[in-house]
Amino acid sequence: MGIIRSKFQCTREQLTIRGTEYRPADIPASEQLPAVIISHGFMANQRSVKHYAKQFAKWGYAAYIYDFCGGCIRGKSDGKTTDMSVLTEKEDLKAVMAYVKERPYVDPARIVLMGCSQGGFVSGLTAAELQDQVWQLIMFYPALSIPDGARAGEMLMARFDPKNIPETIQCGPMLLGHVYPEAAIDMDPNEEITKYPGPVLILHGTKDDTVPISYSMDAADAFDRIRGKDDPKHELLVIEGGKHGFSRAHDKIAMDGVKRFLME
Repeated sequence: MGIIRSKFQCTREQLTIRGTEYRPADIPASEQLPAVIISHGFMANQRSVKHYAKQFAKWGYAAYIYDFCGGCIRGKSDGKTTDMSVLTEKEDLKAVMAYVKERPYVDPARIVLMGCSQGGFVSGLTAAELQDQVWQLIMFYPALSIPDGARAGEMLMARFDPKNIPETIQCGPMLLGHVYPEAAIDMDPNEEITKYPGPVLILHGTKDDTVPISYSMDAADAFDRIRGKDDPKHELLVIEGGKHGFSRAHDKIAMDGVKRFLME
């Protein structure tokens, strides 16, 4: 199946968000397609998830990837890293979703949110807010550990006093602002994401040493408590040996699971 690739942009407040659309070439533009918006992880950019977008386009989806404002080392969107947090990224994703819903070839009732690591957490927060506007939610090794990290003053390579958060925090090559930990420090991630009532697939590797799989297991337990264990609309897919950022082999297993989830 051929794929049409095109650039797009939209705005959040005064900031321009830049991304790329992939959609099947042999489906008439008059036919409304399901859509997926794929969000990258911390310090990454849209290139890190473009292979997922291409796969979705082959499955008949309109797929959208983009750079978070201030969320990349080398990104195309506007914004400062010192202004970025999971909450600003949630607003970015909402702006992209509003843009996608306006495409004449997209079915606005069938929009999937998918994200990796921090992008997975942000996708969960966005789905919880927009609820029925999101058809399905897919989270790859979601960074549900961010609030615990903020409370401990240890967020990846960043170290700080959580009781006296400085204006800026050096996190490896990225300079963060105080808003990054402050946005998450009082947050209960499972309480937040379980507000989403639709179908949920969480995928996590057993060898993830960045975000331990226990966070996704706790999230799955939280969905169990709220929905009941027999509810077919939520699932945790454990990727044996998977790390934070799946290998090609683990990606194949993960995307086979995603395809099954979407077809159910």
